[in-house]
Amino acid sequence: MSLSIPPTMKALVIKAPFKIAVEERPTPRIVDANDAIVRVHQSGLCGSDLHWYRGHQPSSYNFILGHEVIGEVAEVGSAVKKFKPGDLVLAAFSTSCGECFYCSQQHSARCVHSQNFGTPMLDGAQAEYFRLPQADTTLFHAPVDIPKDKLVLLTDILPTGYQVAYNAKTLLSSDVPETAANAIQQQSGVCVVIGCGPVGLCAISAACTLFETVFATDIAPHRLESASRHGAIALPLEQLKQKLMEVTEGRGADACLEVVGHSSALQTALDLVRPYGAISSCGVHTQVAPLAGSQLYGKKMMFGRCSVNKYMEPALALLRENQALFSSFVEHKIPLSQAEENKVAKTVFDFE
Repeated sequence: MSLSIPPTMKALVIKAPFKIAVEERPTPRIVDANDAIVRVHQSGLCGSDLHWYRGHQPSSYNFILGHEVIGEVAEVGSAVKKFKPGDLVLAAFSTSCGECFYCSQQHSARCVHSQNFGTPMLDGAQAEYFRLPQADTTLFHAPVDIPKDKLVLLTDILPTGYQVAYNAKTLLSSDVPETAANAIQQQSGVCVVIGCGPVGLCAISAACTLFETVFATDIAPHRLESASRHGAIALPLEQLKQKLMEVTEGRGADACLEVVGHSSALQTALDLVRPYGAISSCGVHTQVAPLAGSQLYGKKMMFGRCSVNKYMEPALALLRENQALFSSFVEHKIPLSQAEENKVAKTVFDFE
């Protein structure tokens, strides 16, 4: 069984740095028995899409962008068991098999068969339809009690924000006696979030469930107000360090979350975190990050792409409990026909 699928579709294609076009493309079809074809309802424009657009991530071009998507299953391959045509679904931004070494360790983002869609590897979801390999272990049934433009957050940035906070807490958990095995669930310690864009705000909301005190900073003053709404003590960097030292008796933060993806943000984290403190980074670093070895010595650090499968449940709970707070995340909701004039994050392309 499948829904009616037209032979061609409209799609947003990146042609070169600073050049995108809405084109008529062949509608994707089932290639492998584990594939699903999804009719897109809404697809987000992520900050990492802008890395391609601005040429920060050199690439072969002429592919369809987009890895944040909610839609309806239109067709499934013969091996797909968990989904059927008509199901409302959202997709993790990278595919996973559910069986390899990395998937067995809950590191689905590093699955040996993983493909990131919306890249030269696999066409993305800023189109009327897209093909998703490994559907049973990459798709999620979409909750019906949350509006679609909020559900888009669950495909990438909200699990990423949760992961970066959780990783920091995990790094710190080794500092407590084994008898305090539940320490990671306790709101203890002082955390600083560096960068208050969309992912940073998600990280702040997540950090507020894991740390007693959460600070945040950003070089853009207008973002600090949003950070405050999400529960952080939001301060310009020149004020933050003094306040942080007062609160921690001069030690520095227990944890710093770096969500910018720039060496200057990593340097700020090193400056603010205490000895044996945790630096957790989810920023997409596209350039060399020169850091002093003497500063790295004595810190705990973790980098990495988010394994959405692992963090979907707590991210969904965070969204469900804070729907009003996340309502402001989508600032622009436009049809695909206007894509060439709208190249900013916090945009959702509406196909309904």
